[in-house]
Amino acid sequence: MFDDKDMILEAKHVTRRFPAAGGRSLLACNDVNLKMYKGKTLGLVGESGCGKSTFMRFLVSLDKPSEGEILYRGKDITKLKGEELRQNRQNIQMVFQDPSGSFNPKMKIRDIICEPLLNFNRIKPSEKDKVAKEFLKMVDLPEDFADRYPHNMSGGQRQRVAIARAIALEPEIIVMDEATCALDVSVQKTIIELIVGLQKKKNITIGFIAHDLGLIQSFAHQIAVMYLGNIVEVLPGDEIDKNAKHPYTQALMGAIFDLNMDFSKKIESIESEAPSPLDVPPGCPFQDRCAYCTERCRREHPKLIDLEPGHQVACHKYDRK
Repeated sequence: MFDDKDMILEAKHVTRRFPAAGGRSLLACNDVNLKMYKGKTLGLVGESGCGKSTFMRFLVSLDKPSEGEILYRGKDITKLKGEELRQNRQNIQMVFQDPSGSFNPKMKIRDIICEPLLNFNRIKPSEKDKVAKEFLKMVDLPEDFADRYPHNMSGGQRQRVAIARAIALEPEIIVMDEATCALDVSVQKTIIELIVGLQKKKNITIGFIAHDLGLIQSFAHQIAVMYLGNIVEVLPGDEIDKNAKHPYTQALMGAIFDLNMDFSKKIESIESEAPSPLDVPPGCPFQDRCAYCTERCRREHPKLIDLEPGHQVACHKYDRK
């Protein structure tokens, strides 16, 4: 399914602990191991607070893991400092959930798009107008939007500007943090189509954070499912609806509402609430919500095992040991 010679980024045993009151610690990411491949999309899904955004922030050096390493082209980016770190930002860019929060409201769109290019001396100030219009055209926005301010645009238009700014430096990887969740469903579709089109044109690798499994399965080449900081399943995106194995992944799939679904079948829901990240039980983190829980699940933390090429699951149900 995926050839290791096309792998450009690998996270190895990445763990992040945050100190909490009473001498306790919050385990946001627990021994995360993931790979990203050239020109492919990795979708990272799970409930709010499961650690998705924490992990992706490591890729753009907005935070550092407590343990483990993240290898980009064989080099551990978690150890970069100073000018080397600044230069590496050209390779991995990010599109935030709320683009307005990452824009200077006093800057015009041309300045927002061209700021990264000026910072790295890619263009001259006199070229801003021409370059901004080229990127606006690339994300299907009128050229005269270059003279607008962010507050004069809709949410979908601002997200297109954020994408234009992200691709301006021609990065190999773009991280998208819930980039469509605040948009209308019809706008979400056009943004996803834009992202897919740009990926094919520029061979960009994308890390897409989402809690909407129905959305991510429509375009992700690979999906990693996260629960309370743990990766519980990794599988090809086009197989998740028929080949998901972990009880949590199956529950997420069962809760999806679709106009084309079989309405004779009940829409499933996950019973009970997830435990506090400060009070995760020993053994399997999903044990209290799982219908297949055994004594081994309460005692022993499951590890990711290979079911078949490209498909891994962390569940004792499939571990014959």
